[in-house]
Amino acid sequence: MPDLDALAGSAARALAYLPWWAESLILIVACCAVVMPLHGIVYRAMKRAIAGKSLFWRSLVSRTRGPSRLGLIVVAISLASTTVHLSWEVRIALNQILLVAFVTLTGWCCATALHIATVIYLRRFKLDAEDNLLARKHFTQMRILERAGVTLVALITLSVALMTFEPVRQYGVSLLASAGAAGLVLGLAMQPVLSNLVAGIQIAITQPIRIEDAIIVENEWGWVEEITATYVVVRLWDWRRLVLPLTYFIQKPFQNWTRDGASLIGSVFLYVDHRAPVAAMREKLTEIARATPLWDGKVVNLQVSDAKESTIEIRMLVSARNAPQAWDLRCVVREAMITWLQAGHPEALPRHRTEWVGTEEPALRRAEERRFAA
Repeated sequence: MPDLDALAGSAARALAYLPWWAESLILIVACCAVVMPLHGIVYRAMKRAIAGKSLFWRSLVSRTRGPSRLGLIVVAISLASTTVHLSWEVRIALNQILLVAFVTLTGWCCATALHIATVIYLRRFKLDAEDNLLARKHFTQMRILERAGVTLVALITLSVALMTFEPVRQYGVSLLASAGAAGLVLGLAMQPVLSNLVAGIQIAITQPIRIEDAIIVENEWGWVEEITATYVVVRLWDWRRLVLPLTYFIQKPFQNWTRDGASLIGSVFLYVDHRAPVAAMREKLTEIARATPLWDGKVVNLQVSDAKESTIEIRMLVSARNAPQAWDLRCVVREAMITWLQAGHPEALPRHRTEWVGTEEPALRRAEERRFAA
């Protein structure tokens, strides 16, 4: 022990002749050299200790390896800084930086834990399943709530970090106490952000839209690809992306084709002649539907929905498992029915009838009568 004390004393005397920045640099390097091997030992011990625990704890320890190492370095530098001969201003600045770093690392770990919990919860649901209504419901709720939680953690972390600065803390308290024009301007400036945040919570609870919902919005048809804390990304049928604020889906009407289920009924309209064989067309529609795997076997129907002076309107209804298959099934039915009518019943195709009345017929009749009279 006397040798160690003498060594420490000589080291302190040697460092005393160095400038403060060199002394601080040597301190940081020494702390890293000591902490990093120690952290490796502690990390391996924790991995063995939680080997039989749940997936959440194993993932949390694995994902927070970097933040925990940085946090241990911050604590070590904070403890070791008391042994270094630093001026009062430098010591205050160093402690402030270390405190802000520790608060930031804590918020980082909280956000990571929230993300891990969300991912583990959603592992039981599959979006690529045929009946994915329940999966889309939970994915939408958890993703929006996760983003809202991460936003809340970030705001709290930023607030705590700012509160460590005495001038900023006093300024914030004075603004809150005055509640004057500055507070009003700040509230008005934050109104879009806050309204979108509240709209996101409303969407997570009521769920007018979900991930992979088929919707019609702004006269465009597509799928809900992503729901963030402030906007929604709609993947249109031609691969374009339509970005809308969250408040749009709370304040304006839109069509949701998969609100309670993915199955849809598609309609096909044909305009044919009055002589069209409606009964035979009804049988042919059933045959076409049964021949394609796009039909879900639930709805197939043909009706004369309207009759005009030159054509009759035929409405055919067929059901499919989801919106893309319903669209493809409508195209298949339309093409197959027109081809069948062209080949077997050409008289059923629409046509225009014209009756020609000759204007010279009365004159010819009078000429014939005069010829026979003569």
